[in-house]
Amino acid sequence: MERRVGRYRGRVSVAGCTVLGMLALSAGCDKPVSKNVAAMVNGRAIAFSELDRAIAEQFPNAPLKGNADQTLQLRLEALRALIDNEILLQRAEKEGLLASDADVDAKFNELKTPYTQEEFQKHLTQLKMSATDLKAVLRRQISVEKLLNKEIGSRITITDAEVAAFYKANKSGFNLAENKIRLAQILVTNTPATNVNNLKNSKAQNDQEAKNKIQMLEMRLRQGEDFASVAQNYSEDQGAANGGDVGFIPESTLDQANPEVRKIILNMMPGQVSQIIHTAEGYRIIKLISREMAGQRQLEDPRVQEEIRQELFTAKQQLLRSAFYEVARSEAKVVNYYAQSVLDSRDKK
Repeated sequence: MERRVGRYRGRVSVAGCTVLGMLALSAGCDKPVSKNVAAMVNGRAIAFSELDRAIAEQFPNAPLKGNADQTLQLRLEALRALIDNEILLQRAEKEGLLASDADVDAKFNELKTPYTQEEFQKHLTQLKMSATDLKAVLRRQISVEKLLNKEIGSRITITDAEVAAFYKANKSGFNLAENKIRLAQILVTNTPATNVNNLKNSKAQNDQEAKNKIQMLEMRLRQGEDFASVAQNYSEDQGAANGGDVGFIPESTLDQANPEVRKIILNMMPGQVSQIIHTAEGYRIIKLISREMAGQRQLEDPRVQEEIRQELFTAKQQLLRSAFYEVARSEAKVVNYYAQSVLDSRDKK
């Protein structure tokens, strides 16, 4: 879900007499429902406490009460993501796709497995979450994924003709001069930068922020979020736009890599995601997508066909997700009180 949520801003309505009257949100044009409500989505409130919790989860050291432009932007971005998520959750509810308790418990237990009880509790404390909070987040994520699978995944078909055409057009790309590995990475640097490549415009400004951010991203990956989506939204390197995918690289290039990184990659299995790795560039998490032996790979190779199908599927999925998010936002009635308050405060200066 994180791959598109936050990128497509859609239409955000602000408080006004007509909208408030239509939704029966208040008795007067200038009075919001409550000072505790940051936004309304189809009449359902998103409280400022939810906004603060979302920021605390993603940016543990971020100030929540300041009025600096950077803080205001952070809160606006986080609120927009909550609005997008609420829109999709409501659609999942309407279609009877809410995650069951069994779904949530299974995912929760899966997340706990790699940790001791003490370690898991420490992670929750760092995120300022309780076990109940985490289960609520998981219920939302699972429900939204069910919705996306139904609305998008079921509409995608990849034909044999498409696979053959892709192979013919890219045959040279399947001829490997030497053993290669395909990697994806999430990088968080510890120095300020003016240009940020990710969709969330997220950038750690110092080592402590970088460490907190990478730990937050690691937890999100363990919660089952898609690696490519997390990279696209938060990674701070040029590969963020491609979901962190750096493509195939010759295995020999690892000889110039950081010795620790080289050792970790050579010992990874396809599909495996590394722990956090600290290098001179900052902090990174690496995913080994696949290993390929030297030589021409033929279309008849099941691995080649699967790779092509996956690439074609991903391209179609991204297209349909973009359209789906736009439609969902256009059909929702959103009143963003916080955004209006930011505008109003500037008018008074």
